[in-house]
Amino acid sequence: MTQDDLKKAVAKAALDYITPRLNDDSVIGVGTGSTANFFIDLLADIKTSFDGAVASSDATAQRLKSHGIPVYELTNVHELEFYIDGADEINERLEMIKGGGAALTREKIVAEVAKTFICIADESKQVGILGQFPLPVEVIPMARSHVGREIVRLGGDPQYREGVTTDNGNIIIDIHNMDLSRPIKVEERLNHVVGTVTNGLFARRPADLLLLGTKEGVRSIPRKGV
Repeated sequence: MTQDDLKKAVAKAALDYITPRLNDDSVIGVGTGSTANFFIDLLADIKTSFDGAVASSDATAQRLKSHGIPVYELTNVHELEFYIDGADEINERLEMIKGGGAALTREKIVAEVAKTFICIADESKQVGILGQFPLPVEVIPMARSHVGREIVRLGGDPQYREGVTTDNGNIIIDIHNMDLSRPIKVEERLNHVVGTVTNGLFARRPADLLLLGTKEGVRSIPRKGV
């Protein structure tokens, strides 16, 4: 199976999971990226089974609308039953690195609001310790140099992501070679750096369920204690 085949399989598994749990008033949070796009395309088949969606990026909103799925602002939604999104890396505690597509801030907000966060990923994204994938940080442009110096002080190697502006009008700094063996601690430390909007560690709010695409089929992995 190709990587796209695995992504399609987990997208279908997510659809099968949520469909019997939806009603006419349900609003779904939808993430950003290639795996999420497969889910959006499948979601169009059941668009009459729920009210609409909240998008984690402008690109996701456009794709949802192209399928005739209503898109709401989060400020106008009472609650989200589910949030479905991919990951750049995910560990056994379902803590993640996200933000390869520069949508990490909105993704983190939507994940925080959702009752159930379902991560859909292929097996290449599962790791023992986070950190091989560079950790993105969304930064206010005027704070770029300051945040970079603070990242070095915390033990990371910052790299400005050239030519990228987030949907919020900010920049991305990717952190290489940082010790992420204690993800929650690092998430908190980075968020305390003045000029940082947020970082791509989803440790304080991990996924509740991982649907992992493997060559043997889709594995359903709940977060321990959930």
